[in-house]
Amino acid sequence: MTKAFESIKQGLNEAIAHAKSKGKTTGIKLYQPQAVDVSGLRQRLSLTQEQFAARFGFSVATLRHWERGDRAPSGPSLVLLNVIDRNPSAVLEALRP
Repeated sequence: MTKAFESIKQGLNEAIAHAKSKGKTTGIKLYQPQAVDVSGLRQRLSLTQEQFAARFGFSVATLRHWERGDRAPSGPSLVLLNVIDRNPSAVLEALRP
């Protein structure tokens, strides 16, 4: 078997094991990021949509969709928005060249 096949097989076996556990985890705390009022956050930081998007690495179009409610941030974007909401200076420090 190829290396790629073995990797895919292992991943599938892990997914099956996880599904069989019905979400029960032992010793692991699952973090579920909270929803963020993106428009409120941006306004609290006194930034335009363009400034907020550029400063934190989002596209303006995506930001507009979030603010209109057409879409909701999820995954890494939602985690980043939670960090920005709690400590925007930490994110800016981390992103500084």
